[in-house]
Amino acid sequence: MAEPDASAPQDQAPRAPRGGNAAARPAQIGLYDRPKGSSITEIEIIAGGLSALWLLGTAIYFTFIAAEVPEGANEAGLRGLLTLLVVVLPVAMIWVAATAARAGRVMREESQRLQAAIDAIRHSYISQQQGNKPAGESSIARKLDELTASLRKTEIALAGLQGREEPARPAAPAPAPTPPASEDQPTLALGTQAGDMTQPLSAEDFTRALNFPETAEDKAGFDALRRALKDRSAAQLVQAAQDVLTLLSQDGIYMDDLRPDRARPEVWRQFASGARGRTIAPLGGIRDRSSLALANARMRQDPIFRDAAHHFLRRFDRTFAEFEKQATDEEISMLADTRTARAFMLLGRCAGTFD
Repeated sequence: MAEPDASAPQDQAPRAPRGGNAAARPAQIGLYDRPKGSSITEIEIIAGGLSALWLLGTAIYFTFIAAEVPEGANEAGLRGLLTLLVVVLPVAMIWVAATAARAGRVMREESQRLQAAIDAIRHSYISQQQGNKPAGESSIARKLDELTASLRKTEIALAGLQGREEPARPAAPAPAPTPPASEDQPTLALGTQAGDMTQPLSAEDFTRALNFPETAEDKAGFDALRRALKDRSAAQLVQAAQDVLTLLSQDGIYMDDLRPDRARPEVWRQFASGARGRTIAPLGGIRDRSSLALANARMRQDPIFRDAAHHFLRRFDRTFAEFEKQATDEEISMLADTRTARAFMLLGRCAGTFD
């Protein structure tokens, strides 16, 4: 490799690096692109003009007016105090106000630059999520994909079991007249549905199913989810919750990242009784402004997301009204801490349920 020419002028501008990266050198994100403004702004110009005007006024005063003051009042101590009050203090106050105004302006510029940086990072992340998946995806996205795949496998397996059981059921024969001599034989009820033989879903399984399995190895979570899918009302809510959670994850909104304010069980019972508006406002405990903004924008722009959200809210309303009748305060508090309940709080605020 050739050595650099030492005879080149020292003040020569450095050459652009090879590879075409010179145009990408200035950072576009406002956090690093600090503007190079002039050191003297209009604030300093105004402050200097006011100071010069004040000094001119005081000079005129001491030259023409103070000279006419009687000799007794023209003492050195009084003149020094008068000079300090009339000249120094107003000028000092002018520059203190100018310094405060410039500091406020700098703070506003820094705030706008930081907000622009945050928006750019978030839009970049959303575009990355909506486009092709990167090679090194985050652990949260990988975890959600594993849970979704496991849940789909479970649904396919259950559908396959139900499909194999139906052909094995013999066709009901045509009703034949019962011989009168066999009246003492007990009759069998025909047409019993499989749902009538299913054990009622416990509150613990219902709550665990609404929270979805934590990992792919969460056997207890998948067992509770399988039992919940056998219950018609719970299965509809689980499917609706899975749909909205998947759609929210496309915008980078994950329920594990939200920390809502907890509402008392009495407020949840009022919601189950049909109360709406300000009465149940504590249920909308989601305070994450970025998640609320993204969900609101998606609700306005995406009709598929809007329909899925409203369907989920209706299913949650009906199912929770049934659950509340037999649930204790502790069981209601456990349900309020699930991923499904957090999605209800978020989408409920977007839909105006708590307004």
